[in-house]
Amino acid sequence: MSLTPTPDSLPASDLPPAEPPAPRPRASVALIVLATLAIGYTLWAAQDVLLPVLLAAFFALVGNPIIRLLRRLYLPRFLAALLVLLGGMSGAALLGQQLLVPAMAWTQEAPRELRKLAPRLRELTRPVQEANRAAENFARAAGGNGGKRPQIVHTAQDDPYRALLATPRLLASVLAVVLLTFFFMVYGENLQRNAIALLPRRQQKKFTVEILHSIEREVSRYVLTITLINTTVGLIFAGALHAMAIPLGEALLWGTVVALLNFAPYVGPLIGLIVMVLVGFITFDDPWRSLLPAGVYLLLHTIEGQIVTPIVLGRRMALSPLVLILALMLFGWLWGIVGLLLAVPLLVCVKLVLARVEGMEGWARLLE
Repeated sequence: MSLTPTPDSLPASDLPPAEPPAPRPRASVALIVLATLAIGYTLWAAQDVLLPVLLAAFFALVGNPIIRLLRRLYLPRFLAALLVLLGGMSGAALLGQQLLVPAMAWTQEAPRELRKLAPRLRELTRPVQEANRAAENFARAAGGNGGKRPQIVHTAQDDPYRALLATPRLLASVLAVVLLTFFFMVYGENLQRNAIALLPRRQQKKFTVEILHSIEREVSRYVLTITLINTTVGLIFAGALHAMAIPLGEALLWGTVVALLNFAPYVGPLIGLIVMVLVGFITFDDPWRSLLPAGVYLLLHTIEGQIVTPIVLGRRMALSPLVLILALMLFGWLWGIVGLLLAVPLLVCVKLVLARVEGMEGWARLLE
């Protein structure tokens, strides 16, 4: 029998103090900044590959709730996805056929109409012109450049073959988006299931399944809801323009523009308001009637943004206006118009992920 005391036989006061856990290593600020810059450059450099994938995922999210509805009617997922994709493409083709003629007419007539609009706007901009003239006189008096105006040298040359060379790439990108959208709709669940099977522990698999299913359903519902709201706003605005004696094709053109711009909060409606002011002044001669399209658009956007969308989506999908503007600036700078379209869905997805990961709830509240 051993007389050496063991840790279990010693009183608690005589036990040696437990060693504190080793602190987790933290990356330096410089490393975080460099990693952020590297990720941003990668997102910009790989946009030819990333944008078709993200657009296809966006369209698949729009179609997934409809596919789930068709699955309840005992349709196979392959057939349901094919019907949704063909329906979306048919609707886009019909809309494009309606918009092609007025869009080409506006492209040809807009420069001439804007030149006619210049005398009407000259009276409004006369104070600015007088201020510019006074600044030029002051610069000449200062003798900064000998009284001569600075000359602008144009070095860029128009390449007549640029559009011809860009057409095959555009067609390839459209085809890639269509095929990827179909594959996301059909094989997205199997891809998730196979990816989850790679996780080592059952608890990790269960947690990941819950996160992915909830995010997929909520983001799909959000994207589809926003798409329906924006489409309704565009149709109502097109009907209002048609009631103002604007031809139907032209009214549908501006209704489509308004619906697409509404995907980019704050920035899109501001651009739309400016466009509608120009359209009103070009279309109508009466100054007060010229402001009517912009006034109707502002009223519709106010009702949609302040009443309809908050009631339909609730506060769960609410995002901070400052964070939204920063996200629109970032993704618009990285990917242009497509980035403006994808900024809000990506931000909503990030918020939903953060809200379900333990210890990251504070970051999700930061985005609200």
